[in-house]
Amino acid sequence: MLLEALNRGQCFSLPGVFDPFSARIAAHYVKGPLYMTGYGVSATLLGKPDAGLVSYSQMVERLAQITAVIDVPVVADGDTGFGGLANVAQTVAGYERAGAAAIQLEDQEFPKRCGHTRDRRVIDVADMQKKIKIAASTRNQQAFMIIARTDARTQLGLDDALRRAEAYLAAGADALFVESPETEDELRQIAAAFKGVPLVANMVAGGRTPMLPDQTLFELGFQIVIHPTYLLGALTSGLEQGLAELVATGQESSEIAQFDRLNHWVDFDAIWALDEEV
Repeated sequence: MLLEALNRGQCFSLPGVFDPFSARIAAHYVKGPLYMTGYGVSATLLGKPDAGLVSYSQMVERLAQITAVIDVPVVADGDTGFGGLANVAQTVAGYERAGAAAIQLEDQEFPKRCGHTRDRRVIDVADMQKKIKIAASTRNQQAFMIIARTDARTQLGLDDALRRAEAYLAAGADALFVESPETEDELRQIAAAFKGVPLVANMVAGGRTPMLPDQTLFELGFQIVIHPTYLLGALTSGLEQGLAELVATGQESSEIAQFDRLNHWVDFDAIWALDEEV
């Protein structure tokens, strides 16, 4: 289980997946936990930004679709819990039933925003502590992790963010996620403040936090490094390049994945095997 592995000191790099197809490919290469990214789900499900537009029902359905095709732990973005305390309880129960190994809950006001954008506002510390307590008491298994994220750094500064993280740990969080520190020194301060606590670092190319190698972050003290937009960025680059060539030449590029590779990743062999049995 993920929590047990973290307690043993293991470290993990989690690419962000957003649908069963991306999850299946990622699980093959990573062979470890994956991160279900709210940004990626919003982009691929709605074609819209990560701004509180995807509902609880849509997120939990997408989570169930992802966990149905892979056998590795999934850390799932739970946004703000989609409302008040009753909503948080529903979200935690639903995510656990859908097969997540962990849920990430953040202290933003609604409507929330992507963690590396501007105009984010946070709720009172006491209100977030209540959400964490409800989350911890709602789960059926103690191994289901509650990851508490604070977005206070951008609005209120690092000291406030660290105080919030300490309060969320006291409320029952299993791991902490101080979002968007702006320097390597701030990353070091976060790690120093919470030695022995599982910590999350978020690497977003072009975001607010300096991009550091996974190993460097592990050595600083972060056990979970998420890359929420990396695969979506790779998909975007592939679409842009493939379409540009098709429009320019009128032909499909030989560099694009061929039909047999697509059939492999959607597991068409399983369908053909069924046909052969009857």
